[in-house]
Amino acid sequence: MVKIDNSPARGTRDLLPTAVAVRDHVLSTITEVYGRYGYQRIETPALERIERLSGGQGGENEKMIFQVLRRGLPERIEADTELAELVDMGLRYDLTVPLARFYGQHRAELPTPFRSFQFGPVWRAERPQKGRYRQFYQCDIDMVGEPGMLAEAELIEATTQALNRVGLTGTTVRISDRRFLSALASEAGVPAEAQDGFFITLDKLDKVGWDGVAAELDKRGFGPDVVSAARDRIEALGEVPGDKLVATLSDVLPSLPQAVLDDLATTAGCLSDIGTQHGVTWEFDPTLVRGMGYYTGHIFEVAAPGAAGSVAGGGRYDNLIGRSLGTDVPACGFSIGFERIVDLLSEPPARDRLALLYDTDVPTSTVLATARELRTGGRAVAPVGRSGKFAAQLKRLEAGGYRAFVHLRADGDGSLEERPLRGDD
Repeated sequence: MVKIDNSPARGTRDLLPTAVAVRDHVLSTITEVYGRYGYQRIETPALERIERLSGGQGGENEKMIFQVLRRGLPERIEADTELAELVDMGLRYDLTVPLARFYGQHRAELPTPFRSFQFGPVWRAERPQKGRYRQFYQCDIDMVGEPGMLAEAELIEATTQALNRVGLTGTTVRISDRRFLSALASEAGVPAEAQDGFFITLDKLDKVGWDGVAAELDKRGFGPDVVSAARDRIEALGEVPGDKLVATLSDVLPSLPQAVLDDLATTAGCLSDIGTQHGVTWEFDPTLVRGMGYYTGHIFEVAAPGAAGSVAGGGRYDNLIGRSLGTDVPACGFSIGFERIVDLLSEPPARDRLALLYDTDVPTSTVLATARELRTGGRAVAPVGRSGKFAAQLKRLEAGGYRAFVHLRADGDGSLEERPLRGDD
């Protein structure tokens, strides 16, 4: 018999019960918090039409779409056949693009504003490496139909509270605005058609420093005057206190529209209140860009102690939904880095799981009846047949997440003595 390779597909992974227990705990906690803020869970398909996924709004992610061949293709394809003739769908690379389609389809059935919550796998055909997979889970919260800063403030409050409840305390919210970035680029001498490349490079500042940014901008055709002008303005906005943010922005970027200043002032006030109530700190980060092309206003990320990158991020995307409706719909969303949070926690939550160890000659009906009795009150109980050395079996049960055991013996008196799992007997 030929041995078959049982490893999962490259860039994917299997999850053992202890790992799933951590994930279930994180998801249930986040779901409970978002539910208290009025967000309702929806589901969207893993597959989307390829033209929607490749519509130019997904940034670098559009280069990593897993494309799906059309049904009914012949076994042999002509050599000069265009790829577009072979592909009609793709696996979603995030949950925001599917939400935009979902809202366009069901708008008449949904309240305004619509508060949605999504959780599910997404796929990106990138090179697998430690901590990066081709299939991973995202957890999104969005408010659709609210044009005011209520959306930003509520999303930030709900998300930071969800992270706090999960166990990530001491978080810091970083805020910026795409309109601010456009004004910054314009005043630095970057033409509108070249700003996307400018932003992509600027987003690497925390990784490569100003020397690295300057070198890459030079390759993109930006001269030293552009780099110097952008750097001067960015450094002038570093570590600005919240109560002085608007005044400083107005001085540093005179071309910044008053509407942007008003929005930032509102957000700053709300974040100060949230910080007072919940202990969340925040800062304005003039170098925060975020890679998605659909953002139109505020953008934000959440950093946590011990995390190499952000643990959540999002922003306002007022134009994305309107692309399929023919009319713009205001929208704002937050995506929690579910996989990163799970890795930070690593330990499964304590659960009161009881193993019912039974000898092989105990009747099956007795085993089931005993387990049924022990489950009274909602406790998790699993019958497990005795096998091998007793101490070794207890160690296996402990590793599997059980906290205690009851030994059901064929020659016993029927008493059900519960004992903690310590790996010995």
